[in-house]
Amino acid sequence: MLKSIFATTLISATLFAAGCTSMPSADQQAKNLSLLQNKTWTLTHIGATEYKTTATVNTPIIQFGSDLRVSGTDGCNRLMGLYAIKGEHISLGQLGSTKMLCKNGMQLSAKYSEALNKVTAYQVYDKTLKLLDQHGNRVLQYTTTTP
Repeated sequence: MLKSIFATTLISATLFAAGCTSMPSADQQAKNLSLLQNKTWTLTHIGATEYKTTATVNTPIIQFGSDLRVSGTDGCNRLMGLYAIKGEHISLGQLGSTKMLCKNGMQLSAKYSEALNKVTAYQVYDKTLKLLDQHGNRVLQYTTTTP
């Protein structure tokens, strides 16, 4: 009888511990949100292609507010909309934008908008933000100077 109680307790404790380690803790989620929100993120990569600000092309930026609003630029036009977070998954709502014609930024703007439509998850650490697709591949990568 004592052996069966001990075995049941051991199995239950093991399953409980395994379940706790497979899901991010509320503290970790809060930390991730604090690293993500209320910062200006400057684009460094679309997929494997690196982007830098030049004299003729502005680099896209994005900001995630604590009010679950997203805003920024695509290198030419202003973007705005809503987002939702669940764990490490992020869902960008339909983003609105201005419709300016930019002499040198339209190709980057199109690539950036296409990449944003693929985003389903995020990773943030230190001063780097990665937006990932449904397969975990990096779609967009940013950096920030905000601590």
